[in-house]
Amino acid sequence: MTPAGTKPFIALISLMLSLSYPAGAQEYTQRGFLESRGIVYPLKAVNDPAQFVGDTLFRYESLYKPASNFQINAAVDLRTDTHHEVERTAHLSWWDREQRRPLAEVRRLSAAYHNKGLSLEAGKQFIRWGKTDILNPTDRFAPRDYLTVVDNDFLGITAGRLLYERGSETIDVVWSPRLTPSRIPLPDQRWTVPPPQAIGLPITGTRQFPGGPQSGIRWSHEGFVELSGSFYEGFNHLPSLQPDPIHLAVRAFYPKLRMIGGDAAIPFRWLTLKSENAYFTSPDPRVDKYAEYVLQLERQSGEWSFIGGYAGEVITEHGSLPTFAPDRGLTKTLLGSAHYTIDTNRSVAFEASVRQNLKGAWARTEYSQAFGQHWQATLNLDLIRGEATDFLGQYRRNSNASLLLRYSF
Repeated sequence: MTPAGTKPFIALISLMLSLSYPAGAQEYTQRGFLESRGIVYPLKAVNDPAQFVGDTLFRYESLYKPASNFQINAAVDLRTDTHHEVERTAHLSWWDREQRRPLAEVRRLSAAYHNKGLSLEAGKQFIRWGKTDILNPTDRFAPRDYLTVVDNDFLGITAGRLLYERGSETIDVVWSPRLTPSRIPLPDQRWTVPPPQAIGLPITGTRQFPGGPQSGIRWSHEGFVELSGSFYEGFNHLPSLQPDPIHLAVRAFYPKLRMIGGDAAIPFRWLTLKSENAYFTSPDPRVDKYAEYVLQLERQSGEWSFIGGYAGEVITEHGSLPTFAPDRGLTKTLLGSAHYTIDTNRSVAFEASVRQNLKGAWARTEYSQAFGQHWQATLNLDLIRGEATDFLGQYRRNSNASLLLRYSF
């Protein structure tokens, strides 16, 4: 069955196919991996006594080019786990609207047409905006899986995208028929921290999805100084939360959102300065109107790469309801990372976020080593500290160690 809302994309793909011929040499490539991860939490959470979580993911990706200017990208995920963060119902997910991770999902399926400075892509794809690395306020077409808040992955969206490049200028236009929401922590697991008065109560969660499309446009200039400006009209992929104390439930809804933003990158002799800023407004009086900004410095020195900066927020109008917003939770924070490549098979990385008032902090150390052409092992250590009232500090019982083994082909 064709997923709802995809008929315009099927028509566009057919048009791109007709434009791409006469065909040249055909090309087909494929890759993938099978990985298993074990996570150990030394402390029990107030609503989740489990201290070991295991999960397994199989990902297969392929690219088919029937002509030099046309290609089809595809990827599928199959997964399972021990902690019921993955559904047990067998179906193939397209829209990623499940509360849990789907057992099987289409991660990507899109067709792309290129002709000189024009590129068209339609279908399920990944769209990233912005230039900074530690936080991206303008990245509005990039929902994430936040079931484990500090270890999240991007979700693809169904969209049509047009890129036109002429000289140093690029115009990027995106239209999506339907919201793909970020996945938020499950109510009965440790990455949802209940208030003290609700500890031990069986709180449930419901969601209300909006109807209607999302759209955006981004202009960028490449040169010695890189600049861009962007505009987004649609919905927030992160939900606002409406408590229902009578029924011990929380209703998540996705308010309308308008974003105006921009970013810049300026290279100097010893480092590169990057900045990204955005203002968010909504006609819904229940949610905040606010601005986010990021200042970032980065430097490459031999096998070392360093990134450091500050993320800030200014609220211009307060709403009446809270929002699950990890991006805003990382504002008013000093953020930094360092990565060192030991050799072709080994690397080590460090990442940290420290609240300016010292009420919350998160630090990660990662060591990765490859064994031959196919095997890789990665060890992560996460340390979280702070006060219960802080976005980072509330997860202070979730410090953990994890080991991931991956076989790539």
